[in-house]
Amino acid sequence: MRLAPLFAAAVLSIATALPAAAAKLSLNEISGYLNQLQSATGSFTQINGDGTISTGTIYIKRPGKVRFEYKPPEQALVMANSGQVAIFDKKLGGQPDSYPLSQTPLSIILARNVNLAQAGMVQGHSYDGTATIVTAQDPKRPEYGSIQLKFTDNPVELRQWIITDQNGGQTTVVLGGLNRGEVSNRMFDIRGEIARQ
Repeated sequence: MRLAPLFAAAVLSIATALPAAAAKLSLNEISGYLNQLQSATGSFTQINGDGTISTGTIYIKRPGKVRFEYKPPEQALVMANSGQVAIFDKKLGGQPDSYPLSQTPLSIILARNVNLAQAGMVQGHSYDGTATIVTAQDPKRPEYGSIQLKFTDNPVELRQWIITDQNGGQTTVVLGGLNRGEVSNRMFDIRGEIARQ
């Protein structure tokens, strides 16, 4: 299904102007920011590998949980919980496609303890004048692709990611701003969602 590789590449380049940043963020600063990002909600725009654009709402609850609710005309829902990713196609109904979260680079930022300084994880760390860009892969599973993260400073904020899958396909997700606040575990209940299909 089209959304399966897209999830692995799920987070867009920023559609709005980036605020000026003071300087390049260190890997420790970025790891600290991600570890403090426990629960949040926000809008996203997804640029798919075929050039089409999808929008929706993202819910994050670290460690290990994320939910992408796509707005119409998309009829899709992507959830991750308990080490599994489930991709629902509301047009087809029935059982979702599923695969291990460890097979997507998004698992890096959903980990219980993010440590970008560990050996072999970061493939690139640069500053483009407005944002710090980090390209990372799981050093134990490099065959599952990489994730490029874009952060602005003052305050530190994750604004975009680009996932490159094992076949070279890319999905970009641009975040419209993450609002921190408690998100119910029910939002990530894959079995409950299957029962409602």
